[in-house]
Amino acid sequence: MMVKQPSKLLIVEDEVLFARAVMRRLQKAGYEVEHVENLQDARAITKQFSPDIVLLDMRLPDGNGLDLLAEFVAKNAAVIVMTAHGEISDTVNAIKQGAVDYLKKPIDLEELLLSVQKAEAVTVQSNRLGYSRQRNVHAIDTVEMLGDSVAMQSVKAQIRRISQLVASDTVPPTVLISGETGTGKDVAARLLHASCPNHDQYNDKPFVHIDCASLPVDLMESELFGHEKGAFTGALATRPGLIEAAEDGTLFLDEIGELPLVLQAKLLNVLERRMVRRLGSTKERPVAARFIVATNRDLHEMSLSGSFRQDLYYRLNVMSIVMPPLRERDGDTMLLAQHFAMQTARRYGLAASPVFSAGAVAVITGYTWPGNVRELKHQVSRAMLLCHNGQMTELDLALPTQQASKQFGIQANANQSPPLTTPPTLDAAEKAILLQVLAESNDNVSEAARKLGITRMTMRYRMDKHQIGRYLAF
Repeated sequence: MMVKQPSKLLIVEDEVLFARAVMRRLQKAGYEVEHVENLQDARAITKQFSPDIVLLDMRLPDGNGLDLLAEFVAKNAAVIVMTAHGEISDTVNAIKQGAVDYLKKPIDLEELLLSVQKAEAVTVQSNRLGYSRQRNVHAIDTVEMLGDSVAMQSVKAQIRRISQLVASDTVPPTVLISGETGTGKDVAARLLHASCPNHDQYNDKPFVHIDCASLPVDLMESELFGHEKGAFTGALATRPGLIEAAEDGTLFLDEIGELPLVLQAKLLNVLERRMVRRLGSTKERPVAARFIVATNRDLHEMSLSGSFRQDLYYRLNVMSIVMPPLRERDGDTMLLAQHFAMQTARRYGLAASPVFSAGAVAVITGYTWPGNVRELKHQVSRAMLLCHNGQMTELDLALPTQQASKQFGIQANANQSPPLTTPPTLDAAEKAILLQVLAESNDNVSEAARKLGITRMTMRYRMDKHQIGRYLAF
């Protein structure tokens, strides 16, 4: 269990008795506190003491607290100014320069503690956003999309074409990325962000990834659009939303189909007008970010049923990319498996280079991978950690080989690797599965799609591909 480190607080105040009283109260509340009496000592102490929060008096023996405010704000410290009644003009200037709060003297210690706690919350949120931005930018620097199959070459070509549009001064088009779970929609989004013509300049801009499925419903609006202080119970400080946090970078809305209808209307307004308004605010702020959305659901079908706004669907579907499932990426499976095995070996300091047995290759290439690339990565990484000296067998992979073998007409044995005889083609196996599930569903396509865990749109595509009767019940 990690122990939370106490926040560091610096008091810059020349009234010594008052400062000592504040120190005792804040130390009792668990803060690490230092005190100085003037600007010179404040600058000196920050060389070894980096405060998270600063209590800054406006009138000091060697100058005005405003002279020091910008330096603390630049170091990401939350500054609370302390003023006498006759210094309101200084207070206004302090707030404009980045102070998070102000207190009028004489100051009640409990009121001061509450203000410090609020400033601490602001600092924590700011640090989280900063860390998230640095982490995402670093991840984008190394993002890669592996695959030499025809399907993946088509996806890469689409990304290159769309990326060219970022070079213009106009607002980049919204991009909709669809595909089954685990096909790499987030990788495509990061690659879109990173592969624009002015790569180095654009890649320094934030990439904000929002998983709509994981946001709490009651906090979703505030998280996306932000709020002003006092906008609702618990809104102790003004907070920009994640749309604003994206600045002039990229906002990636993953699982967009999970967004409630009421927020879909607000998002549509942002996309149309390129303006956002925080909760409790009358002011609109311009939105410069480009929008990329992703879904594993059929948004067109949802729009017809009323569970997704049609106008938002048409607005999102300006440019679209469909990520192919792994079973349609001929030749990519072993390429990816070898990459994930090497990646795991490097991460855990394994000396041996991974080697796949003939049985492991047969199982990997014969399995249909319903979880797509994500499932492949997890299974291969696990097998790499369990195998002996980097020699990976089908037993290490622990895949449902018996089921896979039956689909391809292979007689599997628990003590024997699958034979390397040439199985029927993947297309033939897929067609057989479709016909079998349709028969079990009395030719009801919707029911068959549900059993297979795919959408009706995907089912229609598969049926057309294999020339299976089109006049079945949907």
